[in-house]
Amino acid sequence: MVSMWAIIRRWFDPREVRSVGTTPDYRFSLANERTFLAWLRTALALVGGGLAIAQFLPGHRLRVVIAVSLFALGGLVAIRAIDHWARSERAMRLGEALPPSRFPGILALIVAAGAVALLVATFL
Repeated sequence: MVSMWAIIRRWFDPREVRSVGTTPDYRFSLANERTFLAWLRTALALVGGGLAIAQFLPGHRLRVVIAVSLFALGGLVAIRAIDHWARSERAMRLGEALPPSRFPGILALIVAAGAVALLVATFL
């Protein structure tokens, strides 16, 4: 089993990822990086939404709960983005199937639940 430190080192040291397998077609690597950047934009949007809610939503208790939840979700998305980038890059270099991910579906459900919570907080 790979240690947690090895996984984190792989995230922040591109040489670790690039040391395995063969170099894939650069278009695939660039597409992988674009996907990573899209996930980072999503993380920033969630953090920005949390900041907006913390500043403008009435009702202290629910406002804090929703804002902190969005901050945490934004951080989770950012961590997931780098993990998925590293795993996908490694799979491409080794000629393996790309790793499956349930995270987009889970994130969609969480965002939908957050939207319902915002409706309740705003109109009740």
